[in-house]
Amino acid sequence: MRDPFLTMALNNAWANATLYGAIAGLTDADFAAPRPGFFPSLKATLNHIWKVDLYYIDALEEGELGPSVFYDTPDHTSVAPLAAAQAEADMRLASFCQSLTLALLDAPRVTQRPSGPVTERVGPVLLHLFQHQIHHRGQAHTMIGDAGIAPPQLDDFHLDYGRVPSAQAYFG
Repeated sequence: MRDPFLTMALNNAWANATLYGAIAGLTDADFAAPRPGFFPSLKATLNHIWKVDLYYIDALEEGELGPSVFYDTPDHTSVAPLAAAQAEADMRLASFCQSLTLALLDAPRVTQRPSGPVTERVGPVLLHLFQHQIHHRGQAHTMIGDAGIAPPQLDDFHLDYGRVPSAQAYFG
């Protein structure tokens, strides 16, 4: 049962690395430039993904950050430092998923919300986190095209047929 979660965490790491690779040459000004999407720039969108990852990974690891991650963690203003921070978060998530058991998937985790603590189960938190990543990475994908960069292929990871070569490294 843990294998689909671990595979999704590895897919997440690969997709983020691929996306950041595509935008590695952006200047800070282009990174922060207004773009079409829910958030007004690549900088805002990708910092949002990273901070939400930190929030949920902390909750999964039973940490103490809670919503302070959104207020006390400064945004990255350049691509390279944010790419490195995202890669670190992605590896934390993959490590967590590698340790999953059926019991842990059903274990409670507390998420701190404005209205107070809410208890969720690990499995649904992970599913939500993966969906959140995919949702906002799709928006960043559109923004990359708006920046004049060919958006990279991000969905050829799971199937043997059509798997892009860069994804092979994540399958060991």
